Amino acid sequence: MFAIAPVFAEPLSYYFEQPTKYRSKVPTPKAVLGFDVGDRHVRHDQLVHYFKELANASNQVRLLSMGYTNERRQQVLATISSSKNLNNLEQILENRRAGKNQNADDPVVVWLGYSIHGNEISGSHASMLTAYYLAAAETEEMKQLLDDVVILIEPSMNPDGMDRFVTWVNTNRGTSVNTDPEHREHQLQWPSGRTNHFMFDLNRDWLPLSQVESQNRVKFFHQFKPNVLADFHEMGKDSTYFFQPGIPSRTNPLTPKTNIELTKEFARYHGEALDADHRLYFSRESFDDFYYGKGSTYPDINGAVGILFEQASSRGMATTSENGVLTFGFGIKNHVLTSFSTLKAAQKNKAKLHQFRTDFYAESLEKASDADFAGYLLHEPADRQRLKDFLHLLEQHQIQSYALTDTYESGDSKYRPGSSYFVPLEQPQYRLIKTIFDKVTEFKDNSFYDVSGWTLPLAYNLEVKKINRARDLDTDSEPFTADLLTLPEQNLPLKEGAYAYAFAWDDYLAPKLLNDLLNQGIKAKVATQPFTLAGESKNEKQEFAAGSILILSGLQNRTDWFDKLMDIYQQYHIDMASLTTGLSIKGIDLGSRSMAPLSPVRVMMIGGHSVSQYEAGHMLYYLDDTLGVPVSVIDDYRLDQIDFNRYTHVIMVDGNYKSISDKTLGKLKAWVENGGVIYAQKRAGKWLASKNILQSSFVSDNELARLFNTDELTYADQQQLAAKKRIAGTIFATDIDLTHPLVFGYQTPRLPIFKNSTVIMEKASHPFVTLAQFTDKPLLSGYSDDAMVGKVAENTAIIAHNVGKGRVIASSENLVFRGYWHGTAKIVANAVFFPHAFSARISAK
Repeated sequence: MFAIAPVFAEPLSYYFEQPTKYRSKVPTPKAVLGFDVGDRHVRHDQLVHYFKELANASNQVRLLSMGYTNERRQQVLATISSSKNLNNLEQILENRRAGKNQNADDPVVVWLGYSIHGNEISGSHASMLTAYYLAAAETEEMKQLLDDVVILIEPSMNPDGMDRFVTWVNTNRGTSVNTDPEHREHQLQWPSGRTNHFMFDLNRDWLPLSQVESQNRVKFFHQFKPNVLADFHEMGKDSTYFFQPGIPSRTNPLTPKTNIELTKEFARYHGEALDADHRLYFSRESFDDFYYGKGSTYPDINGAVGILFEQASSRGMATTSENGVLTFGFGIKNHVLTSFSTLKAAQKNKAKLHQFRTDFYAESLEKASDADFAGYLLHEPADRQRLKDFLHLLEQHQIQSYALTDTYESGDSKYRPGSSYFVPLEQPQYRLIKTIFDKVTEFKDNSFYDVSGWTLPLAYNLEVKKINRARDLDTDSEPFTADLLTLPEQNLPLKEGAYAYAFAWDDYLAPKLLNDLLNQGIKAKVATQPFTLAGESKNEKQEFAAGSILILSGLQNRTDWFDKLMDIYQQYHIDMASLTTGLSIKGIDLGSRSMAPLSPVRVMMIGGHSVSQYEAGHMLYYLDDTLGVPVSVIDDYRLDQIDFNRYTHVIMVDGNYKSISDKTLGKLKAWVENGGVIYAQKRAGKWLASKNILQSSFVSDNELARLFNTDELTYADQQQLAAKKRIAGTIFATDIDLTHPLVFGYQTPRLPIFKNSTVIMEKASHPFVTLAQFTDKPLLSGYSDDAMVGKVAENTAIIAHNVGKGRVIASSENLVFRGYWHGTAKIVANAVFFPHAFSARISAK
């Protein structure tokens, strides 16, 4: 049964001990909002408005703008401390730069980050109460706290997701409180408010920094260098309350032991605060502290202490749980209690936190000095944009890299200036450098809540070489900054009246350039074979690889096409050549049938509750935001009504697709046979195979289960077995067919690929259809049981073949994972722009 009794918002006296004297000029949340905290869900603009009013009323509160989200909501950060500290803030921050020793009397800095998952909204509401009490309470205890601590409050870490969720709840709640968990108020639409605008989980983005919210946040994180970051979340309604340390064996070994000890010390304060109010909690179960891309772990690799808090979620105003009726206000108060227990613990352990920070950087430099090599040399000769993006990522994490000023030779390899950068180990961010570059495949505990492998150079498909002695390299004296990368200020002008114009497909943004040209009515072709033209001088040659894009003057039919070409060309740092003839001295001529025509694309992606919102978001971000390709997202329940002929492509990311009707299936088959293109990944590929559209076989769940002998296992071995059966975010090696048009733009046959599921395509039985195949020993970084690695080995990763006049392309993996897998993303672009540049006919089963 579920309760039907009204549940009312709680006044300030519910959240804080009474009596407390408050400064009358400091407005309460109710005075600004018009209702008590917990009475209804606050919109983001109301939340920001309250903090602005608070800052206007108190000289102990400053409000900073960190930037704006994709939907143009402001990200704000409140700084709360004594007037003395705020007036001296610049000097305090200067004293906190990496590597500087902290004085024992310096204030400690604590960052309270609320609701990075937008539907875990109790945190954002707790932020208002926490800020109010800090600014308004007139007690000696509070005065001393503000003298000792600089408090940073980020009231909403995901403004776009917050408003998506709040709008849903406020729209679907009634006048009386309905605690039925099945009521619409508690059952969110697709996509949920957990994610941001592009459906990204921002709590996985602290390391890759693919999203603007994360980029804005990390900039301020390094500006303030907090000693502690508290990360407030929600979990399932039938839980209680969680705070770290969590499971000790699931902590990353790069995290210093002192960090773990301090986390345990803080836990004592949280326990005392919750005990005093007789609230249930747990602290040494579930979750892990391994992946450094989360809010509770990124601080751990930056000389701070990150602490995760999880509150059982009411989702709406109240819901029935196995522990009784769980109200919104109850969850808010839990986060208020642990917000203040965090501040109290930081205040009481100020000296320890300062010493930990000092030791962290000193030990980092010592470890770097003791290492058996000097650093990493990065090399990418063909794709300047991909290299620049990686170097800029390092820069955002305060990691310095230096451009080579002279060629470095090692064996048969030459590392030239402009395409090679050195990352020395001996710098304050030594530990972060190690976690970004190292390939780790053995672990103390194999149970992972999230990814186990995130070696970022593999994600960017960059060559990395360990350098034993830095003095062997000639490098720039100043570190890389995004503004200083050597690129032409303006492209060389194109020669008007040329026979044709051509550019290579190597650059990460070459597909975006092509898309802009096609959408302006400029006709283009792709060379499916290499060719060489004579240059203007006697001995000059112009060589072009397969995948080069040709704009042939004789095919253009709009009078201003050259002006449009020049306008678009000047927006990119991509070289384009003017060609004076169509006659090659080697390879195909420019009028060859091997020059495949290209057309503007109209992309539809299937969405809805049967589809992974995360993978839909990753794909949408790559196509829409990175390449500028509009994507029509059509919910699965509407497919019966859709005319597929409006689209050139259908994208199917991971999902079960069970809701697709026979009517839609029939339309889809007819459409693809008539020339349409399907790109599918993971379980979508399995679904297509089951419907005889994709000609591929997949390893069954039963076959995977038989990999593990369970005869001698006890009840206590369940979790360990489950960990072995998972592939929880691991990097594998594949070999790619460089001759295939869908692999144009790649220079080397070895391609790292990210795998986070047990979907395994069996080795293709037909020739010419395999784009990528896992190697015989594929594990590169992360955890996967030997039996699972063996099953993945030598099986197919990416396949493509004809279906009538159309094409189907399928990957067992997400090639645009979390927006930072630049290395495999180009294959998705090729599937969008070059699907009819190949032909691989196979007979249906």
